Amino acid sequence: MDILAHGIWAHFLGRGINFKKKKKMNVWWMTFWGMLPDLFSFTLLFSWLILNGLFGTGTIGNFERHEPAVRDTNWVSVVTPVLYEFSHSIIIFGIVFLTMGVIFKRFIWEMVGWGVHIIIDIPTHSYAFYPTPFLWPFSEYKFDGISWGNRWFMIANYSAMVIVFVVLLVVNHKTKKKKT
Repeated sequence: MDILAHGIWAHFLGRGINFKKKKKMNVWWMTFWGMLPDLFSFTLLFSWLILNGLFGTGTIGNFERHEPAVRDTNWVSVVTPVLYEFSHSIIIFGIVFLTMGVIFKRFIWEMVGWGVHIIIDIPTHSYAFYPTPFLWPFSEYKFDGISWGNRWFMIANYSAMVIVFVVLLVVNHKTKKKKT
């Protein structure tokens, strides 16, 4: 799924959880953690492409037109899949989540946005574009899902977000009315 959608879904999850909790979680941190796997994986690549396009000899279009063998010799195209494996592994997420819990002597529940990101990506990535290595480093298994880039999926996904947004507004309004 695209990074914006990950952030929105994580934000909605945080808002939904906060309806029932006495100690509210920070939904903006939940949003950040929901976007983190893609930020971690692709910021270097996009920065390199933009800088290369502005100051180098190549452009983003030229990078895409190269044969895979040529692209794969570029250092940034070698590093990006490694970063993707690391940030999209439920195993790595679990280790980091538990380690942070030990360090801070409490779980940082906003980090669940990262785990949700991985779970959403498993069925919404196909073998054609970054299938999710959710069991890495223990297994190379990847699920061949549907591509989040399909027009019908994007329309359905963002339509669902609008519906959830309206539901959250209504529930929030009713909750505030009950308190007064």
